[in-house]
Amino acid sequence: MSREFELCPGRRVGGEQPCFIIAEIGQNHQGDLAIAKRMIRMAKDCGADCAKFQKSELEYKFNKKALERPYTSKHSWGKTYGEHKRHLEFSHDQYRELKKYAEEVGIFFTASGMDEMAVEFLHELDVPFFKVGSGDTNNFPYLEKTAKKGRPMVISSGMQSMNTMRQVYQIVKPINPNFCFLQCTSAYPLQPEDVNLRVISAYQSAFPDIPIGYSGHETGIAISVAAVAMGAKVVERHVTLDKTWKGSDHQASLEPHELAELVKAIRTVEKAMGSPVKQLLPCEMACNEKLGKSVVAKVTIPEGAVLTLDMLTVKVGEPKGFPPEAIFDLVGQKVKKKIEEDETITEQAVENHVKKVKC
Repeated sequence: MSREFELCPGRRVGGEQPCFIIAEIGQNHQGDLAIAKRMIRMAKDCGADCAKFQKSELEYKFNKKALERPYTSKHSWGKTYGEHKRHLEFSHDQYRELKKYAEEVGIFFTASGMDEMAVEFLHELDVPFFKVGSGDTNNFPYLEKTAKKGRPMVISSGMQSMNTMRQVYQIVKPINPNFCFLQCTSAYPLQPEDVNLRVISAYQSAFPDIPIGYSGHETGIAISVAAVAMGAKVVERHVTLDKTWKGSDHQASLEPHELAELVKAIRTVEKAMGSPVKQLLPCEMACNEKLGKSVVAKVTIPEGAVLTLDMLTVKVGEPKGFPPEAIFDLVGQKVKKKIEEDETITEQAVENHVKKVKC
């Protein structure tokens, strides 16, 4: 079982703790502070644990030519990629305002630090944990510096190999033991055949001392719910107020009703996981009393007869008698009284019967 740690104040992840659900707002706020606040409120109202954004210091994340590259996509907010990204990037003061608003709403707030300087700012902002986006998971100097900040870390693994993830583990673990990996495929929207939920199991085997989670970019909620059934302790999904809005992430995001349904479904699955002990449950007693079968006499059995298998059958009987699984144990035992055909075989009718205790 994965080790537990405190991801946010008072909120642990791993082990038998409930799944931590991250509503990834990212940059689906369209560069509008009011929309961002609406989305934080929506995340809270839908039952998510955390509202998450993406913070970049653009000159540290991109080189000059990348920012000057013409950007003619239908999703563009500017003529160049730099203009596009600047439109979507909130200032430090705006981030402080958003964090304060999240505190007022009552939901945890953090962001993916998309470069080392963004991590410095988020550390100053005092976010509860750092999210490492897939694009920085193989950025080993970044990982080392981020781990040294001492805050818990959630690390996505899109575009990475198992060998790389082993290296990530070896870098982060000695510095900061409070981290988890998320299985992720970096495609928007993600097709089911590319999800590879079995990687969750592979991570659980390779890294048994950290929690494993899932970051999904698929449409709908079924796959994310399945991830929780497989043991995902953190689930991250992009969210939006309207999938038709301009922006490449909206189509792979959940609208409010879907996020609410995802949260509800995850909590239902967690209840349903239950206990590994298989036994007759109290809730099954009524059905067992009504339809549970007993061993009955297939023929008239005279007093003193030694029971053979061809004397016995199994039916829903009244009153209850020996359960079906006892039929072979009854063979070779002597009856103390005559038993009519179709009559239930009861303990009182069998000589020297010793009731076996179920384990």
